[in-house]
Amino acid sequence: MAFSRFDLAAFENAKGSARLARAAQLDAICRETGFLVLEGHGVDHETIDAIWAACDAFFALPAATKSALTPKPGDPYGYLGPKAEALAASKGVETPPDLKESFNGGPARVPDGLSDPDALAFCFSKTPFPDLPGFQEAWTRFYATMEALARRIMRAFAAALGLEERYFDNTITEPISALRALHYPPTGHDIEALQQRAGAHSDYGTLTILLPQHGSSGLQIFREGSWIDVPAPEGAFVINIGDLMERWTANRWVSTLHRVVAKPGQPARKSLAYFHQPNWFAEIAPLDGSDTFEPVLSGPYLMEKFRSTGV
Repeated sequence: MAFSRFDLAAFENAKGSARLARAAQLDAICRETGFLVLEGHGVDHETIDAIWAACDAFFALPAATKSALTPKPGDPYGYLGPKAEALAASKGVETPPDLKESFNGGPARVPDGLSDPDALAFCFSKTPFPDLPGFQEAWTRFYATMEALARRIMRAFAAALGLEERYFDNTITEPISALRALHYPPTGHDIEALQQRAGAHSDYGTLTILLPQHGSSGLQIFREGSWIDVPAPEGAFVINIGDLMERWTANRWVSTLHRVVAKPGQPARKSLAYFHQPNWFAEIAPLDGSDTFEPVLSGPYLMEKFRSTGV
């Protein structure tokens, strides 16, 4: 299976029928697999190099130093060590814990006037940054860059759905998105039955922007009864649709099941995933006016999903 590529800059620079054709191409991809390789994103090498270096330095720290940043139960941000979660649980599937470690962070600021206790304790809680020179700066810069890129993608999505291109803008003025740095340690020969580096799941929000380590990522999607490898091309991101966008489009677009497969003798891998999520109080109801899904609020929906994956 050849994965579709979409050039965001080419779409943004196109006019008239050419722009409509590129929007239709994006719609077709989101209907068929919900996964695409994004080119023309405009993210500079310095931003990417800085976040990779920061993550490498963090994951090289002693286990005790990293573990000091482990969140309290129910908190979303900080360090999750090996076997700390099982993502397949979000689909109601019981598996051994995933073979990965991660550092997770959220929005840099709390919206003015926000008083909802769940929002403040969950998505807008502080990220516990490690005491590493340059880490917080690199992380904050990459997060802001992904937020801006997600805004551009959402405008392309609106065009693909036949909507005015700024249709989603008011729902993502204060997004509750999360950034996750992932490190997959080398695998041995003691992998348990059904255990993966990241268990089979679909993402929860509108879209995910993934920066995989160049080369074979181990990421796979499930289509037509088979697990299919997702490429990790140099200089590009991998974008996929999440559950919330599937709800928003009333199943027009697909939030595809995916995993990071575990096999004996794999080398260490790393990736960065930005999970885009609309404002806490944004109501997500089917765009076609149908009753395919009950309306949900973005924040509470995300919180419920997140809490289902803890080990």
